[in-house]
Amino acid sequence: MAPLAPSRSILIWDIYIRLFHWLLVALLGFSWWSGERHEMEWHRLSGYGIFFLLIFRVYWGVFGTGTARFAHFVRSPHATFVYLKALGQHPHRTTVGHNPAGGWSVLLLLATVMAMVIAGLFAVDVDGLESGPLSDYVSFDQGRMASDLHAMLFSLLLLLVALHIAAILYHLLRLRDDLVGPMFHGRRTLAVEEEVDLPAGTPWRALVGLLIAAACTWAIGFR
Repeated sequence: MAPLAPSRSILIWDIYIRLFHWLLVALLGFSWWSGERHEMEWHRLSGYGIFFLLIFRVYWGVFGTGTARFAHFVRSPHATFVYLKALGQHPHRTTVGHNPAGGWSVLLLLATVMAMVIAGLFAVDVDGLESGPLSDYVSFDQGRMASDLHAMLFSLLLLLVALHIAAILYHLLRLRDDLVGPMFHGRRTLAVEEEVDLPAGTPWRALVGLLIAAACTWAIGFR
């Protein structure tokens, strides 16, 4: 039997990415619950929270740690096709951060959630009693269209989340690659010969991003 290659554990997901991920999951669930219960004040506040997270994530995708940066995980369609073609081969080689297919999945999820939130900002309910903070800038009919779009995008989001979970289960059960654990503790085990050069995201950069996200959220929801 060949000896096992030496390996090491490295931090691939910083605390900001992990908090973003799980807070977004929690707030999306809460938004669904509050919407179903017609608790619109809670639904609105939850939407502001999601908007805050998205603004920070976009900022952190440019100035954050290596695996958080869009430049790190957004690959060309050709590279994505090559990755998917080799996905079933063994042994499966783990990636540092998002794999090429996962990177496009992240972009699609973020874009869908952002579009859903923006539609909600302009949305007006059928009675005109509940509305988003920017509904004054559109007509009633346009506000109703935004409300319908808000609901349609949520349905699309549910489909994307289902595909996301299916991909996670495929990696876990078929490829023996745990993607969930690192999103809790942040670490992944890699062969020592693998070169890893991840730009660091310093705390002051995170603070700047949090302030920008807070300012944008305040300007939209509490002006």
